[in-house]
Amino acid sequence: MSALMNEWLDLDYRPALPRNKEIGIAIIGAGEIVEACHLPAYEMGGLRVVGIFDLNRERAEQLAAKFGIAKVYREIDELLSDAEVRIVDLAVPAKVQPGIAERAAAAGKHILCQKPLAESYEEAVRIADACAKYGIKGAVNQQMRWSPSIRASHTIIQRGWLGELLQATIQVNVKQDFANWGWLREMPTLEFMYHSIHYMDAIRFLFGTPEYVYADGARFPGQQTVGETRTLLHVKFPGEARGLIHDNHNHIAGEDDWFATYRFEGTEGIIKGTNGSLYNYPVGREDTLSFHSRAIHEDYWFQPRLHGKWFPHAFMGTMGELMRAVEEDREPENSVADNLKTMQMVFGAYLSMKENRPVTLAEIAAQKLK
Repeated sequence: MSALMNEWLDLDYRPALPRNKEIGIAIIGAGEIVEACHLPAYEMGGLRVVGIFDLNRERAEQLAAKFGIAKVYREIDELLSDAEVRIVDLAVPAKVQPGIAERAAAAGKHILCQKPLAESYEEAVRIADACAKYGIKGAVNQQMRWSPSIRASHTIIQRGWLGELLQATIQVNVKQDFANWGWLREMPTLEFMYHSIHYMDAIRFLFGTPEYVYADGARFPGQQTVGETRTLLHVKFPGEARGLIHDNHNHIAGEDDWFATYRFEGTEGIIKGTNGSLYNYPVGREDTLSFHSRAIHEDYWFQPRLHGKWFPHAFMGTMGELMRAVEEDREPENSVADNLKTMQMVFGAYLSMKENRPVTLAEIAAQKLK
């Protein structure tokens, strides 16, 4: 029992960083997420950001001064021609990402793309094709895979402590006004594309790629955004495993009644807890996790304390994995090619909503052949 106790105390959830932290990173985009998450995470990890570009040069200069970034580029081509830059961190809207990603790949730069990859599946495939054509490493900033609770859950599952996987459930009920972001107000594909995409990727990371999704989405009376803000997604995996994602961003009561929970179940155990970043948002708090496994103890719930948060700590994970893949000359875990399967879930959800039927991921994948 003592050996097992030592093992579960180390759930190996902290982001892994490269041996060489001097690999030069340049960022395209200087928005709120870059200031709040990308740059603080890279600073915590001791990673070297050599320059930044944004169409709003004044904004780029502000972040450069705040985080000690030496270069503010006048244009993207100047960034791409900088020999110090080996990795380009794309923090841009999905509608412009494929074109910029192709330019970066053609320049021989490895790329960390923002999620979602693109506004259509065909455009997402363009990015994967560019990575293959130019022989560069491409990754996607699906950083929830490195949030403490999801990463720790992955360790528990990989150790076999849940047995055969049966059920993955993520539920979120909070107040988040997407209208605060002007570019999201007219977006017809909203909640699945820009929020639940995290949960789809996390569940796929833990349980594997599903066969099909069945989705429903709705609005809230009086909302100022065009797209859906309340969603339900049923996920069917091969065999007996199933998934459910329920997300509502229109909670009408006080924050004391908000919740952001997860629960993963198998034949031998259960993991459950909270996604701390959605409590006291945007400050957040640390995740919680408890787990029960008959493989370890018949009637005991382990409650390890997790340190760090989804925002910003998990952002070390996505960039760190890309840098390690460059060092080791392998595909990153969060590769662009792998992320196409998450995009198949997203676009499958929207087709399912439109036609009120289950949609297989293979059906969406076939679109690139048209």
